[in-house]
Amino acid sequence: MVMNTTRAQRERLKGFLDDMLVILGRSERRQWGDVYVRGLLTTSGRKAIASMATRVSDGNVQAMQQFIGQSPWQWEPLRRRLAHRLVEALQPVAAWIVDDTGFPKKGTHSVGVARQYSGTLGKVGNCQVAVSLHYATDDAAVPLDFALYLPEEWLEEGRRREAGIPQDVTFHPKWDLVLTLIDRALAWEVPRGVITADAGYGSITEFRAALAERKLLFVVGIQNTTAVWVDSGNLIVPSSGRRGRPRRRPLDAGAPVSVAEVSQGLSRERWQHVTWREGSKGPMTSRFAAIRILPSHSYQHGGDKEETLWLLAEWPEEEAVPTKFWLANLPEGTSLISLVRLAKIRWWIEQGYQQLKDELGLDNYEGRTWQGWHHHVTLTMLAFGFLTLESLYLKKNFWTALVSANGAS
Repeated sequence: MVMNTTRAQRERLKGFLDDMLVILGRSERRQWGDVYVRGLLTTSGRKAIASMATRVSDGNVQAMQQFIGQSPWQWEPLRRRLAHRLVEALQPVAAWIVDDTGFPKKGTHSVGVARQYSGTLGKVGNCQVAVSLHYATDDAAVPLDFALYLPEEWLEEGRRREAGIPQDVTFHPKWDLVLTLIDRALAWEVPRGVITADAGYGSITEFRAALAERKLLFVVGIQNTTAVWVDSGNLIVPSSGRRGRPRRRPLDAGAPVSVAEVSQGLSRERWQHVTWREGSKGPMTSRFAAIRILPSHSYQHGGDKEETLWLLAEWPEEEAVPTKFWLANLPEGTSLISLVRLAKIRWWIEQGYQQLKDELGLDNYEGRTWQGWHHHVTLTMLAFGFLTLESLYLKKNFWTALVSANGAS
């Protein structure tokens, strides 16, 4: 991306970076952080440090490489400061969106790179994979945090030492890494949103149980094979004297059935047309139905027993069978449009990743180390945050000017 800045915009960028980068302490760190973000914003094409250094008048390749790859500044405090600044401007919260993305690589030395599945590629390929947590409103979405997924071979001593991976970093599946990001956002006191995720996360019973344990609401995608019991008055409160919130269980409910089968068995009257937003080509509309169910996995295989949940299903008119399914722990009185709105709010993710990568070079880091990757990602988040604030600022001033003009006429 090449940001053609006006003098006023350059002043706003300077003020933003001065406020954000003060957390880095030493003046030379603040200086090169400023230079790096301006390089991300004004360099077209691939965001290699060498090209960014030539794009900004005060760039220096060696100093910028040292700042990203070797300088020991902590990225978490900067991400927290950025989160608070963005949350202040983006209210009220609607959702915390969970996702992951792949960074294709040619070599084998970039930290975390391996032949692994990437949703970005749509197949197994040589790439890094990062999980992310995003804060979304109806008007915008911004990344709160990222974590690099490390295949187990990267925790062998030789590769760990070569990439500078700290000794306390251990293997975690992607869904568990996401919980780390969620816990960090909770510790930062970011206003809670409804957790939304695709079926890669929502189909994992342990992930849903962990969200419920944290008293977080969620609307998460699931696979069509997920087995459930329908709540048809056949779910009762156990008679035992257990403490805490009573959990329900099936009573002579028979074998559980897949959500695909449950959805296809719903009467035609249960399906309603819902429009959830205006797309670039017109209203986004489809058919949906929601029903109360109880997932069977934890009852059949052990673990924390789940509560009765919403099953939300989508069945487009042109399709022979329902195509998408979600589980949600929102209250029983939740409207269908509310369920659909939260299930579909993930559209922000594709747009956000595209801007982070294509325009700001999120996946362009050429270094190989753990620290360097996290530094680059953090400063890319900073650049994205500024553009988001600029968009809100320009939109607000456009409408202010329009109202003033109409009032004066």
